[in-house]
Amino acid sequence: MVLFVNKQKATEALGLSSETLKRYRLGGEWIEGIHWVRINSRCVRYNLELIQDWFHNRNDPAAHLRAIEFYQASLLSNQKKSGNKFRSK
Repeated sequence: MVLFVNKQKATEALGLSSETLKRYRLGGEWIEGIHWVRINSRCVRYNLELIQDWFHNRNDPAAHLRAIEFYQASLLSNQKKSGNKFRSK
């Protein structure tokens, strides 16, 4: 399960300032919808798992891309539908 956290928890978990989070976000280092999501104009959530992977694999972009692909495949919207379908009468 992917954990999206608020700015305060992200700064604590990653050991970064809120300004550094903002710089990575707005500078295009992190991808919206992947590394972070905007809930509304004042609320942003961070994907800790992928951000930690990004730091770990900064010198190996292909490895981080694999992590992104794995994350995207794990989303419910990308899961195969089961054979049990509701039928309308």
